[in-house]
Amino acid sequence: MTDLPPKPATTPARPYFSSGPCAKPPGWSADRLNPVSLGRSHRSKIGKQRLQVCIDLMRELLKLPDTHRIGIVPGSDTGAFEMAMWTMLGARPVTALAWESFGEGWVTDAVKQLKIDPTVVRADYGQLPDLAAIDWTSDVLFTWNGTTSGVRVPNADFIPADREGLSFADATSGVFAYDIDWAKIDVATFSWQKVLGGEGAHGVLILGPRAVERLETYTPAWPLPKVFRLVSKGKLTEGVFKGETINTPSMLAVEDAIFSLEWAKSLGTDGLIARSDANASALDKIVAERDWLGHLAADPATRSKTSVCLTVEGADEALIKKMASLLEAENAAYDVAGYRDAPAGLRIWCGATVDTADIEALGPWLDWAYATAKAG
Repeated sequence: MTDLPPKPATTPARPYFSSGPCAKPPGWSADRLNPVSLGRSHRSKIGKQRLQVCIDLMRELLKLPDTHRIGIVPGSDTGAFEMAMWTMLGARPVTALAWESFGEGWVTDAVKQLKIDPTVVRADYGQLPDLAAIDWTSDVLFTWNGTTSGVRVPNADFIPADREGLSFADATSGVFAYDIDWAKIDVATFSWQKVLGGEGAHGVLILGPRAVERLETYTPAWPLPKVFRLVSKGKLTEGVFKGETINTPSMLAVEDAIFSLEWAKSLGTDGLIARSDANASALDKIVAERDWLGHLAADPATRSKTSVCLTVEGADEALIKKMASLLEAENAAYDVAGYRDAPAGLRIWCGATVDTADIEALGPWLDWAYATAKAG
């Protein structure tokens, strides 16, 4: 009989390593949320004021220039990105980059739903396509940080300042964790549920001036659902970017987001990035010390510092599920199995709401779960 390693003596204090919804900020509890807008209409004075507070905090933390508008929209990051696609694509050729599941999802939308026949540039999980080969006379769709593959763009240098097309960045697990050159971004989307540790169902849409120009000068050939409509009588509906949401938001989710943003503000943008960097470094040390663990993203320059995807020697889906179940049963780590469409492996969230000490405490538990799962 194989001797199994003993269970580690130290368990992560907050074993929340899910890649979405992600760990709440340290110190979070429901009774610390401001109830001022709860039970009130989102169109009341206090409702609109709190939505504007949320927008203003996001703008401040993201260091978003006044040239860019920011709005709260339905459908999480998916809804925000599809809103951008449905309202702006079709004016010129489209290039879609896909190196993980969500990038492939935007390809499917473009090909099967909008039927615009995009140029598709793919790379395998763990890799990044040749960014230098992109044709920027087209509109370009890409994920800033591939949540399901652990691969990210290194920066915005690959986006030319004199581009003819628009840059569309699905940045849901990238904002608040990396410095983003907003002059290079025409459209960006994200959800509070990632680096902020907020709730799902609400998306955030950021529009640069070139995106606004597109909206005001181009009408898509296809019909637009009400929740996608950003233009009225040929002009941008500015109220959407001042807290006048298209549909009814959850004010509880808004208050939760404000709590997270105020926590983030106490650290500053650099502090948020530093926490993610420290967590990723701690996990990288764990990987380097173990022959059976590896990074799906081989190149450190394009390796995610938030959604870190790991390979496990000899693992198949069954082994990974067993490891994840063992860790959850011991309250040592929750939701660490890789994404269903990705190669079998582990996925550890290292965003700013996770404490580095909990990442460090995870290493011995991974040893125990791997040995126990293999023993069978």
